[in-house]
Amino acid sequence: MGEEADEGGTGVPASIEAAWGVRERPGKGPRPGLSLGRIVGAAVRVADADGLAAVSMTRVATDLGASTMSLYRYVAAKDELLDLMIDAVFATPPEDPAPDEGWRSALSRWTWEHLAVLRRHPWVLRVPVTGPPITPNQIAWLEHGLRSLRGTGLTESEKLSVIVLLSGFVRNAAAQETVMTDAGGTSGAGARKGRPPYGQVLAKLVDPQRFPEVSKLIQSGVTDEPDDLDADFAFGLDRVLDGIDTLVGARRGRSTGDDRG
Repeated sequence: MGEEADEGGTGVPASIEAAWGVRERPGKGPRPGLSLGRIVGAAVRVADADGLAAVSMTRVATDLGASTMSLYRYVAAKDELLDLMIDAVFATPPEDPAPDEGWRSALSRWTWEHLAVLRRHPWVLRVPVTGPPITPNQIAWLEHGLRSLRGTGLTESEKLSVIVLLSGFVRNAAAQETVMTDAGGTSGAGARKGRPPYGQVLAKLVDPQRFPEVSKLIQSGVTDEPDDLDADFAFGLDRVLDGIDTLVGARRGRSTGDDRG
């Protein structure tokens, strides 16, 4: 399939090297004007419109008016294309923390903006995670997350663990939102369309003697309240940041609650 199908001197696929700008892209091919950027952009548009399952080298080539084989001069396999698609949607990392901005505020912005990307492109959640990030935009996000933790006293290992923790929290929250949306639930704790609210259904099924705490929950009415995805996310994020603050406090030898960087 040509030299672009081979791994480069860095040990990563040639298409990933090209994304970093450390390898020349093909200067000629069966279709003039075809480029790695155009291929990845077309694939992202397919996924946004029709879901990840619709993405194939053939579909992308068709949308570009090119032959399927011509794509392989730029990207050797679909797995590489998926990596580059994810990198493309993470093209704009959060702004750097302001000089007087505390680590908690900066990390909160980082996490909310991460969630915004996944909300815009939920198909990202369906791409299996097979290893640590290796593409340039994802590394830029990692860099900005780590910058938020400067001055906290955390070790480099602890900083990385914080970013991994928050990334996992975001993915889990976004995945739950996607499930609720796919189920047609926008109110009543994710009730499916055409069905009574979740709490009403539970009330008919739950024996208060067997499930006394669940019964209290139902009686409070909270299970019938409209879903507030932002509020749920904010609550969870605050609890995660509380835990990180405890660690930062321990490293600084102070009591928790001091958000100054």
